[in-house]
Amino acid sequence: MTWDEKIKDFENFLRFERNFSENTLDAYLRDVRKLRDYSEFELENTGPLEITYENIQEYIFQLSKQKFSERSQARWISSIKAFFKYLLDDEVRADNPATLIEGPKLGLYLPDTLSFDDVNRIIKAIDLSSDLGRRNQCMIEVLYGCGLRVSELIDLKISNINFKESYLKVDGKGDKSRFVPLANYTAHLIKDYINEVRSKYKINKKCEDILFLNSRGSAMSRVIVFIIIKELTEKAGINKKISPHTFRHSFATHLLQNGADLRYIQEMLGHSSITTTEIYTHLKNEELRDVILNFHPRNKV
Repeated sequence: MTWDEKIKDFENFLRFERNFSENTLDAYLRDVRKLRDYSEFELENTGPLEITYENIQEYIFQLSKQKFSERSQARWISSIKAFFKYLLDDEVRADNPATLIEGPKLGLYLPDTLSFDDVNRIIKAIDLSSDLGRRNQCMIEVLYGCGLRVSELIDLKISNINFKESYLKVDGKGDKSRFVPLANYTAHLIKDYINEVRSKYKINKKCEDILFLNSRGSAMSRVIVFIIIKELTEKAGINKKISPHTFRHSFATHLLQNGADLRYIQEMLGHSSITTTEIYTHLKNEELRDVILNFHPRNKV
C-alpha cells in the first residue's frame, strides 16, 4: 500500500466526509506529502503502514531546525496526526504512530488590524480614474464592510446579493452559508461597479454570476487580491504586513470597539465557535491597557 494511494483516500475523506474547504484541504495534503517525500528519500521508501513514532519525531525535529514559525510547525503536526488517525479509524493501521507527537506551545495570536484612518488611507491611494481602480475600491470596501475571507470575496455571486433587504448570502468554509448585512454605502459602490465597470467586460460564460472579475472577464485569483492590497498599502505609506484577512480582522475589531455584541460578530464572521471570535476581546483589552498606561494619572508620576 503506497503513500499516494492512502493520501488519495485521505483527500476523499477530508473533502466528502469532513467538508474541508479547498484551502484547508490543500494545506493538509501538502503537509502529508512532505512526510511522504522524507520517507522515500531518508527512510529508504518506508511506507505509511511501516513508519514509526521515532521516524516522525525525527522528521519534525529536522523541520524545526529550519527556522519555520511555531504556527507552521503546529499545522504540520496537526495534519500528520489527522492522517494517521484516519488510517487507524479506517483499520488500515493497528496503531497511530503520531499520537504522542507534541506540537510547540503557541502563545496568544493577536491579528494585525487597521485603524479606520488606515483603511481610508488605503482606499484614497486607489486611482479611481480607471475601471480597475473602481473595481479595487469596491473589493476593499466589501472586504472591510462585510468581513469576508478572500476566498468568499472572489467567489461572491451577484445572485447572492439582496439589495432590497440589504444583505449578502456568503458561502463560507465547509459549505456553510451565512447572511451578512450590507451597508447602504457598500451597496451603492457594488451597484456602480456592476453597472458602470463590470458591464463593459466580455464575460466568460462560467463567470456570469461572479461579482468581481479580472480584465479578461474571468474570476479573480486570491494571489491577485493579495498583490493589489500589498501595492496599495505601500502606496499609502502604511508600514504593516497587510493581507485581505487584515480587513476582516479590522471589521470585527471596529464593530466590537463600537459596542457590537460578540455573538453577532460571530454570526457575521461565520465562526462555528465563539472561542474563535473571542480573540477580538483580547485586542480590545490591549487597547484598554494602552489607554490606562497613557492616561492614568498614576502612570504620569
